[in-house]
Amino acid sequence: MIACIPTFIETGAYNAIESYQLEKDGSINTTFVFNEGGFNGPKKRYNPHGFVVEKTGNAVWGMQFIWPFKSEYIIAYLDKDYTSTIIVRNARDYVWIMARTPVITDSHYQELTTAVANLGYDVSKLRKVPQ
Repeated sequence: MIACIPTFIETGAYNAIESYQLEKDGSINTTFVFNEGGFNGPKKRYNPHGFVVEKTGNAVWGMQFIWPFKSEYIIAYLDKDYTSTIIVRNARDYVWIMARTPVITDSHYQELTTAVANLGYDVSKLRKVPQ
């Protein structure tokens, strides 16, 4: 994860990595790991259950951290090389800038934050995740 308007879980995240694996039943095994509070902080791990919402072109996902509550996640931007993405919510409360690498160039980061602003988010709330 490059940056986010963080949930309470992500406010002190360092070295944050989220990975996905498509399961045979179509669900998405999601793993979110990070160090809490610093580079040497305790390792935290979350495994929400993910699923793609049908008839959305795979752009809308649901994530379930705790049963029965599900959260909506929308792929609002995906670059042509599939190396960076912006995930949003209709509630406009959280946003995530993600990449396949832990660090991106400053110019690419600026492009992505401009896109986040154009989506209606207050980019002053973005937290760049220390990597």
